[in-house]
Amino acid sequence: QVQLVESGGGLVQAGDSLRLSCAASGRTFSSNAMGWFRQAPGKEQEFVAAISWNSESTYYANFVKGRFTISRDNAQNSVYLQMSSLKPEDTAVYYCVADSRRFIHEVVPHRYQYDYWGQGTQVTVSS
Repeated sequence: QVQLVESGGGLVQAGDSLRLSCAASGRTFSSNAMGWFRQAPGKEQEFVAAISWNSESTYYANFVKGRFTISRDNAQNSVYLQMSSLKPEDTAVYYCVADSRRFIHEVVPHRYQYDYWGQGTQVTVSS
């Protein structure tokens, strides 16, 4: 059974930092793009960031550029999201995702491209 398990969420104050982690199990994703989406209360899911299988390509939503950094460790079958300068509007459930296609260099922000989804981790930023 393939699983993506997120961790690292929590309650922080505006301006703080958090590091989200996503550990994959059941198969290796070292050849697959991975990324993060989020969903705030009452809003649709939105793309946050994605990284290619070899870390050569990254893609960020405009609202996180310069504040969030995505990275991965293929040996650990994991992807990370370092979040800094957090704002109350970053409050959401953050989901780890993975693409089933292999060796794709161009990462995309489209929800339909990602076949595997984690259960999510809550991030709450207080003002």
